[in-house]
Amino acid sequence: MRQLIKTGAEGNRDAFLQATEAVIRDERSKNHHLLANDLERILYSRAEIQGAPPIFADRLPKDKERGLPLLQIRESARLLDDVVLSDENRSLVDELLTEHHRSELLRSHGLYPADRLLFCGPPGCGKTMTAEIVASELSLPLAIVRIDSVMSSYLGETAANLRQVFDFITAYPLVVLFDEFDALAKERSDASEHGELKRVVNAFLQMLDGYCGKSLLIAATNHERILDTAIWRRFDEVLVFDPPNQEQLKRLLSIKLRGVRRQFEADDGDIIGLFKGMSHADVERVLRRAVKDMVLTGVEFLTRRNVEAAVRREDARRARMKRG
Repeated sequence: MRQLIKTGAEGNRDAFLQATEAVIRDERSKNHHLLANDLERILYSRAEIQGAPPIFADRLPKDKERGLPLLQIRESARLLDDVVLSDENRSLVDELLTEHHRSELLRSHGLYPADRLLFCGPPGCGKTMTAEIVASELSLPLAIVRIDSVMSSYLGETAANLRQVFDFITAYPLVVLFDEFDALAKERSDASEHGELKRVVNAFLQMLDGYCGKSLLIAATNHERILDTAIWRRFDEVLVFDPPNQEQLKRLLSIKLRGVRRQFEADDGDIIGLFKGMSHADVERVLRRAVKDMVLTGVEFLTRRNVEAAVRREDARRARMKRG
């Protein structure tokens, strides 16, 4: 343990790997197999992440029409406490993480961790952030499928791009986010849609059915009502993200105002009432503006006046968006 800390502090990567592997061997010799497996997963997945950019830069699939990469690779440092979830969603995420951290135990009984999730709900309610947190908690890179690159104007190219994506995510362990998922999985019975989109949905369903890689797939949509009915049963779990209720707003304010000197409490009912009907992203944007106002005006404490001014700006912004 002394050697492990010493090599880590010195930044000696090779010696650090050797010391860590020695700790893992020691734990395994004590029959602490679950701990040894978890340590191996953390060690080697982190090693893959650190060496990932040059490897992924050369191997990222690209759209033949424009040469654009079909995925964006990102390493997330988000923590589970960075997001405020409903009790049901928090329980589902905790269960998912436990399944993946103890996947060897499940596999020893012929079982497998859930690897296909569908996130539904309005914009700004934590879908993308939760995907980032899952990736961070599992020590895996986050791969965001670029829908703008995948969708092609050429006949058959969208399905070909999807095949490239699935081949790539089968080759590497990742958390894969299909954002704006409804663009790929819209209801096929919609008479207004052309035949090519229906072929894309068929192709996606076939690829999803045939997928057997080690990546965890997350599809996120703001428009779940237009998803094809055949999509739903392809996912192990469905998480519905709603705007925060009063209790969640209280927790959200507490998190976002942590370390900010202020003249009010985060659980002040009058302050919480100012954010009624806002999404998580709206709340964060308002608080960021309020803190900027505090800093730029040179005051020492965040006040209700700062928050109210930021809320008015947000209300005006939302009004413009509705008119647009």
